[in-house]
Amino acid sequence: MKRLGLLAAIAALGIGAGSGSAYAADGVPGVDVSNWTGEIDWPNVASGGAKFAFVQLTEGTDYRNPSFDAQYGGAVSAGLYRGAYHFAQPHESDGATQAEFFLQNGGDWISDGMTLPGVLDIEDNPYQDKNGKNNCYDLSAKDMVTWLKDFTRRYKERTGLRVIIYTTTSWWRTCTGDSAAFSANPLWLARWGSDPGELPKSWTAYTFWQSADKGPLVGGGDVFNGAEDGLKALANPPAEISVTAAAKSRRKYTVTLRNTGPYPVTNVKVAGRTFGGQRVTGASGGCRFSGTAVRCTVAEVERGGKVTLTFTTRPRRARGAVGMDVTVGTAKFTIKVR
Repeated sequence: MKRLGLLAAIAALGIGAGSGSAYAADGVPGVDVSNWTGEIDWPNVASGGAKFAFVQLTEGTDYRNPSFDAQYGGAVSAGLYRGAYHFAQPHESDGATQAEFFLQNGGDWISDGMTLPGVLDIEDNPYQDKNGKNNCYDLSAKDMVTWLKDFTRRYKERTGLRVIIYTTTSWWRTCTGDSAAFSANPLWLARWGSDPGELPKSWTAYTFWQSADKGPLVGGGDVFNGAEDGLKALANPPAEISVTAAAKSRRKYTVTLRNTGPYPVTNVKVAGRTFGGQRVTGASGGCRFSGTAVRCTVAEVERGGKVTLTFTTRPRRARGAVGMDVTVGTAKFTIKVR
């Protein structure tokens, strides 16, 4: 077989502290499956207590799990929280290319209340006999971190979400130099046994833990670190708007809204008030202004999009501090020019 998939790859290398057949004691139970799992009785999985499932989707730059549609669709029909994962092959292409391959083949996130963020599965090279690469795919720690940044950045740009990273502590330490650069990404830790052990440097807690290569239901035995409300929150992430406020001169100010989250954001309220003896004389975007005040309602900032508002003023004095206090939603900013 050309491809091993998540479970077979781990089993071939004996990662972790041995396999087991029981879920971790705490948290929400779930499963992970691949093409090697075959046909699955999803109603039995759900009735057995599993609340979520991760399904192998892609690998490298040219493989799509032929069982994915049936496996993922079965998890959907059974009412499970579900997500797709990509098995990384860092020697085949840059990270952004593999992120695109994952996204274009079904890995894009949808806002249906039940879809979990996608997963990047990055671990020991299971194909050393075939590709001649070492466990780190012959990448240096620096190059591996670059690869990871390219993948995670592209996924965030395209979905507004942070991809979950599946890895082992030993691989992370060896192949990334125990990088601390990915703390914003949820960790799915692979370590078989009764406890998760030490975590990679990027994380102080795991979000998911694969504690067994063969769970009591099907595929791997996994647990979400928290209550079901937390799992629901992961599938229902909040909207995100980043705001940049800047002075272009003593007479011109800009406020830029960037949608860095997973949904279009509508009816964003922006208010500004000048200080230092200035009056507002103009505003873009259909904003209303009078005297020292300006008010705007941005109808929509699309996912991945940005909107820039520009305000012009007339200073009453040539020197001294002038500026504008800006409020966007509940966030407040002060722009000052001397």
